[in-house]
Amino acid sequence: MIARFWSARTTPALSDAYLHHFEQAVQPQLQRLGGFVGVTVCTRPLPGAVEIVVTTYWKSFAAIDAFAGADREAAVVAAEAAALLTDFDKRARHYEVALAEFPKLTTGQRHPFRLAPYRALPLSVSAF
Repeated sequence: MIARFWSARTTPALSDAYLHHFEQAVQPQLQRLGGFVGVTVCTRPLPGAVEIVVTTYWKSFAAIDAFAGADREAAVVAAEAAALLTDFDKRARHYEVALAEFPKLTTGQRHPFRLAPYRALPLSVSAF
């Protein structure tokens, strides 16, 4: 399995709108692609900004190529998404997944979980 990492920055005021866009527009498109396995979207508050890291998971590089095109490391960012971001990576990074385990996060639903509503979370790992 291949993990594709991409990051962006936005304002605290626009972060909820970006997450809503991702859930409503991007996820349905990804789910229709052959070889797409799943996605995580992580956020981190910064002074005056929010960093967003999107990790998509794919069965193969061929599946990524079908999504990204001939230049597989080129970021795929729709104009609607770019309008909600202050800055974003122009290139994605790919890694072979060596180990992965999330046994306690699955609920048995097609869309297994949303850890929190769209808002900045405190920097604590006590819930884990």
